[in-house]
Amino acid sequence: MAIDAQFSSLGAIERVTRRELILDRLREAVTTGELAQGTHLGETELSASLGVSRGTLREALRHLEEEGLLTKDARGRLSVRVVTTAEVRDIFDVRFALEALAIDAVCQRDDLDTVIETLRAALERMVQSERGPIADQVAADLAFHESICIASGNHTLVESWRRVSGLARAVITAAGRDTAIANMAAERHAPIVDAIATGDADAARAVLREHNSSAREAIVGRLEDAEARA
Repeated sequence: MAIDAQFSSLGAIERVTRRELILDRLREAVTTGELAQGTHLGETELSASLGVSRGTLREALRHLEEEGLLTKDARGRLSVRVVTTAEVRDIFDVRFALEALAIDAVCQRDDLDTVIETLRAALERMVQSERGPIADQVAADLAFHESICIASGNHTLVESWRRVSGLARAVITAAGRDTAIANMAAERHAPIVDAIATGDADAARAVLREHNSSAREAIVGRLEDAEARA
């Protein structure tokens, strides 16, 4: 039976929603370690497990590859990205550079009090997420840091940060659940908000640098320990 033109968009909405659900499910599985680093993702087995067509799955996998969560070998086979210590340092260094630039802009805003309210709301979301699954904590952690970038008003900076955020997801849980949870604790992020609230960009950058460096080295240390035991 022909579909009335006024209802033609309903099918498209359903397909888009299904694709996004698959993408979110796979992203969560990679982020939480449910799909461990190095896991080969065979399309046939994975599409059967998820109950979706290989075409729909392929779109989601391509998106995750673009985010940096998956890598492709010489034969074109996709696997969950294996994060190296060098990559951890590189990713954290880039994130710091972008967020430090954002802090410079934020501290110059005339409506700094309003920005601080937004950041404290993001901080409260982190507190609430600590009662839930690690996927929620990762999302809240990234949302907090993204809020700083958004508050800068620099759209190019925000887009650059978002391109790195996919890699950041891979890094956050690279050293294991305990290290990830410790690094994402809201109490570790509160001093950043307090420092930005003073309007002193130099002081705020210093707090951010310490926050960034301690998280980076905690992950690197755990990865190096794991390599030494292997």
